[in-house]
Amino acid sequence: MRYVNLLWIVLISTTALADGNTVAAGKAVYSQTCIACHGANGKGAIPGVADLTASDGALSKSDDELIKSISEGVQSAGAPLAMPAKGGNPALTEADIKAVLAYLRAEFGT
Repeated sequence: MRYVNLLWIVLISTTALADGNTVAAGKAVYSQTCIACHGANGKGAIPGVADLTASDGALSKSDDELIKSISEGVQSAGAPLAMPAKGGNPALTEADIKAVLAYLRAEFGT
């Protein structure tokens, strides 16, 4: 029984560490690619950019929808600016996009 409990603790700790590493990687991507338009506080640094902190905003969408929007770019209805594919950083990988989404959910959490 002690072995089983120890195994669960190790599994939970490993998952938390992996999630923490993913969020940290996502924060780095956000700081290098997204912050120019979305700002440090996620509210949008320039007019027409999505407020990532709004409860009914972009982060209320599913992960699949957001990954597609980040990957391919998106033009929101009524917004004067479109977000370019990969936030204008063609070097972003699928792992980078998933990491930045994990960071967005952790930091601006809706």
